[in-house]
Amino acid sequence: MLIYLPIAELSVNMFIIFGMGAAVGFLSGLFGVGGGFLLTPLLIFSGVPPVVSVATVASQIVASSASAALSYWRRKMIDMRLATVLSLAGIVGTLIGVFVFNLLHDLGQLDLIVAISYVTFLGTVGGLMLTESVRAIINARAGRPAPIRRPGHHIWIHRLPLKMRFKRSRLYVSAIPVVGLGVGIGFLGALLGIGGGFIMVPALIYLLKVPTNVVIGTSLFQIIFTSAYTTLVHATTNHTVDVVLAFLLMAGGVAGAQYGAKAGQRLRGEQLRALLALLVLAVAIRLAIDLFVTPPNLYSLSSAGLN
Repeated sequence: MLIYLPIAELSVNMFIIFGMGAAVGFLSGLFGVGGGFLLTPLLIFSGVPPVVSVATVASQIVASSASAALSYWRRKMIDMRLATVLSLAGIVGTLIGVFVFNLLHDLGQLDLIVAISYVTFLGTVGGLMLTESVRAIINARAGRPAPIRRPGHHIWIHRLPLKMRFKRSRLYVSAIPVVGLGVGIGFLGALLGIGGGFIMVPALIYLLKVPTNVVIGTSLFQIIFTSAYTTLVHATTNHTVDVVLAFLLMAGGVAGAQYGAKAGQRLRGEQLRALLALLVLAVAIRLAIDLFVTPPNLYSLSSAGLN
């Protein structure tokens, strides 16, 4: 069944879009990521303009993240203080990201920068996560004990000033890296249409040493507010949020996130990280192919919009 998207200015199959939202919502609940890193490229592959995809996906991220975060909140698996600091910092990063987004759009370089950024970030993060998770799985099967992690223990972070205590995560660290991480995630969310969970989750685990059982819920809670603010800013300044597309994606995302949250509690930490790494790398490879392979049609004719 075809439905017309007024802002994207094209017709799409509503069941396919709903299915995309449900699939990404499932991944959101499973891995603690917003899912924008996957949904934005999928929409672009489907013909939705990047400027509309980036702005609209943020609204779907809000719905799927809120649905999944509710499950973790009920189980008291969210560090509310840590999530609040990350959220406030993320709003600042969002403002910077929207400014850069508008600048690149005016220069006509937005599509290229989005593609290159996705390939770079996804390839780097996915490769690092896969290496670590495979090593952990091999050690577990060989019966070798995993190295003991001390929450919040990291040499250079431990020396930074302005320390804060996060009781739920058993951390006593400087607020500087926490704020920096939040600003960075907010910036990427506004510029690339991602929730930032695929960066937030490994950063909290490996950089700040947040316990794995708290990471996913905290990441999801932070994503709700930064993505909501991103949606608001894009809608009021750029007018690129397609409400019809957003509604279909949100409806699917809410349904899928609940099942993902339940499935995620049945898998071990290293298994979750390995699956997420493979998914991230798969998206990076797909984008790299489109970026570097010569297209079948080198030139195209289109209306210049002249009256």
